[in-house]
Amino acid sequence: MTENRETSLGLQDNTELLRSIRARLAERFGGIFAAETVERYVFESYTALARTAKVSAHLPAITEHCATDRLNALAKSKGAVASEVPEVLFVCVHNAGRSQMAAALLNVEAKGRIRVRSAGSMPAADLDPAVVAAMSEMGLDLTRDYPKPLTDDVVRASDVVITMGCRDSCPIYPGKRYEDWDLADPAGLPVAAVRIIRDELHDRIKTLTASLLTQPASTHQEEPTA
Repeated sequence: MTENRETSLGLQDNTELLRSIRARLAERFGGIFAAETVERYVFESYTALARTAKVSAHLPAITEHCATDRLNALAKSKGAVASEVPEVLFVCVHNAGRSQMAAALLNVEAKGRIRVRSAGSMPAADLDPAVVAAMSEMGLDLTRDYPKPLTDDVVRASDVVITMGCRDSCPIYPGKRYEDWDLADPAGLPVAAVRIIRDELHDRIKTLTASLLTQPASTHQEEPTA
């Protein structure tokens, strides 16, 4: 009861913190975006994350991370900044299982040579515990990761968009590489079953990494519609 009340009152309670975030990001993205754009992205990110957050105390920190990533994506899609590496987006329904595992595995395989994001069309409140456990067996800590909403800006910024069970939810733009990976949903499965999905994902990630690192990063840029 207390947690629900804290979450529902989060925007009011955290207004000053959000203004501090806006000020930091307005300085960081000065000359690229107007302060009003930065403010909109900060408050939009907060509102989207608050819909599923269980405890509002963590919201300002993840809001800053989410808004920063979205503004970076928007800057790339506008052509305001150039990306020297390929950018990959993994999308599933809840961003609590497959897409999170895929992102973590690609980060390991790419070693900084690919920019990786993940998102969900209907993000959950937390990552699946069995997924966190299965990834920890590989030495990958997902306890600080969180489900993120799918937004137009991160799709536009991506060179490769890989969906898993939610293809129709992802906007389609020309000049991008789209793939749909048919993998079992780990939600509700025991760790032993999640390991099988993890290992299949790992094989696919190795193939994807090899294909991307033998090609130059895309220089395709598009102007956003809004």
